[in-house]
Amino acid sequence: MAQHWKSETDADGIVWLHFDKAATGTNTLSGEVLTELDELLQEIAAGAPPGLVILSDKKNGFIAGADVKEFTNLSDTEDAHQLIRRGQGVFDRLAALPFPTVALIHGFCLGGGLELALACRYRVADEDPATRLGLPEIRLGIHPGFGGTLRATRLLGAPAAMDLMLTGRTISARAGKKIGLIDHAVPARHLHTAARSLIAKKPAAHQAKGWQALTNHRLARAALARFLKHKVAAKAPPAHYPAPYALIDLWREHADDAAAMLDGEARSVANLITGDTAQNLVRVFFLQESLKSLGKGEDTESSPRFGHVHVIGAGVMGGDIASWCAVKGLHVSLQDRNPQQLARAMQRANGLFKKRLKQPRLVQAAMDRLMPDLAGAGLPRADVVIEAIVENLEAKQGLFRDIEPKMRADAILATNTSSIPLEELGQALQRPERLVGLHFFNPVAKMQLVEIVAGDATNSEEAGRGAAFTRQIGRLPLPVRSAPGFLVNRILMPYLMEAVALVEEGVPAAVIDKAAVDFGMPMGPVLLADTVGLDICLSVAEKLSTHFGGAVPARLRGLVESGDIGRKSGRGFYEYKGRDAQIPKTAKDYRAPTDLTDRLMLRLLNEAVACLREGVVADADRLDAGIIFGTGFAPFRGGPMHYIGHIGAGVLAARLRELADSHGSRFTPDDHWTRLLETL
Repeated sequence: MAQHWKSETDADGIVWLHFDKAATGTNTLSGEVLTELDELLQEIAAGAPPGLVILSDKKNGFIAGADVKEFTNLSDTEDAHQLIRRGQGVFDRLAALPFPTVALIHGFCLGGGLELALACRYRVADEDPATRLGLPEIRLGIHPGFGGTLRATRLLGAPAAMDLMLTGRTISARAGKKIGLIDHAVPARHLHTAARSLIAKKPAAHQAKGWQALTNHRLARAALARFLKHKVAAKAPPAHYPAPYALIDLWREHADDAAAMLDGEARSVANLITGDTAQNLVRVFFLQESLKSLGKGEDTESSPRFGHVHVIGAGVMGGDIASWCAVKGLHVSLQDRNPQQLARAMQRANGLFKKRLKQPRLVQAAMDRLMPDLAGAGLPRADVVIEAIVENLEAKQGLFRDIEPKMRADAILATNTSSIPLEELGQALQRPERLVGLHFFNPVAKMQLVEIVAGDATNSEEAGRGAAFTRQIGRLPLPVRSAPGFLVNRILMPYLMEAVALVEEGVPAAVIDKAAVDFGMPMGPVLLADTVGLDICLSVAEKLSTHFGGAVPARLRGLVESGDIGRKSGRGFYEYKGRDAQIPKTAKDYRAPTDLTDRLMLRLLNEAVACLREGVVADADRLDAGIIFGTGFAPFRGGPMHYIGHIGAGVLAARLRELADSHGSRFTPDDHWTRLLETL
């Protein structure tokens, strides 16, 4: 008897195959699930029904993809190849059924789940915005392996299919209908009727036609493959991320030979999944899942506890926090004493809503949820109050004295401070135990991490509620101890300051940035400092130097004093045209210092080790998660502490000592490196 599947036959003889994976809230494709499916498909085929409909009994979606936990057990390439071929065989059996087959989709339909849907003759999806379709395997360092590379390119044509697979992005049901991925996008109440209609009418299965089909022709593939590789290289160097290039090569070589394409697909995925990049990206996936789990105690996804957020401070951070909360369905009041500041924040919010929500009625609904609040009328009604004013202790304390008596007793009181310890802020409160830090990162709409900061007085329940709120708005909560700079800024700042020191020594900014990007960082440190704002960098650097020592580079202070504070002023270390940095060319005969990359990255790693020793976060895994999702630290390396373990703590500590001899005491290895020699 099947444990994960249930087959029902209706009065018309149509088989409805329900997927409800046992002992879990989400449908994923494990080996056991696929084995059961294979056996059921054989039984169903023998009965020759007029049609088969595959659907999910989970409320949250169709199928989230393959069971990623099984990836961690794959170390032998040949074993991985056989496992993938077995999955392909199940989907091939589904695709070969002689009667109509329909995938009935709601919620998420991702990875292997979409590959299963592609193996059906037809696909019907709920048009609700919660329905998301995608092939995100590239984010795990692999590409589709259950026939998806073949079926997607033949169904959609190469441009649309490769865009889905190479970006890993998800699309709505309506967007899927537009490109031919979905046959019908309908309201949930019409899903079953649409499936029955397809089985009864048996229309020709959709396939790419015209120019879309021609993109798969041998004569077109070589040129298109070169274009795709060039496009991918701008974001994913082949030395760091081999999967996109393997996918492009697979399609270029075998797109007109189904058997060769499937075999090549399996061998390619087997090689990728057992490699370092994929194993580290799988690790990052589980780090992300562990952060998501921190807010689940409040069950916020099924019954949100927080309905109204009041944000004080309509600057870039405060305004963007408010608009993001409105995007996620909350009612928001945004308070500021400056009407012009509020107007600018509302204008930015409208731009975000148009970009994210697209449909005019959804954009208007979000605008209706966001209320400019000059007088602070929303404060007494709010479930969550977030302070996001200027980064000044006295100003924040004065605000807290004013608002505490006006707030509901059960409301969350949060500060978005980026560096001020909560113990100092809490001195202004009658109930300092209610204060929790919710430190967002810029840009709010893109950065997933929120540091959940607990001071010595913070009630653990309040920190937990802060994490639950963070999950409700689709962000990753990272619990950190209240300490100067918390985790991300504390670790990032030495890296940025070393970059400024290198500029002072005459190393071109573009060379410094290239070294960091070559290591795997998403953006060079000089460009990052300009993007964050040199005034903010200087403020944080001065606060941290007060606590931890070290000099603040004079070049940074000089730029700020002259008003050249980065992208927002049009000039910093680089000059800007609009949002674009004007990167000067480096002289062809210039030779960068041989220790350039070590100086940058070992400052970061040394500070990470110090934070671990001080208990700023609970453990090495949370530190890795924080720095990956808070700074973009090379995900394919698995995080700073994982990277230290891979290279060897002894090797890196010895290199730090060499740099200390050459460049000064700022490179002196933290005492905790000795402990790491025993544990990593």
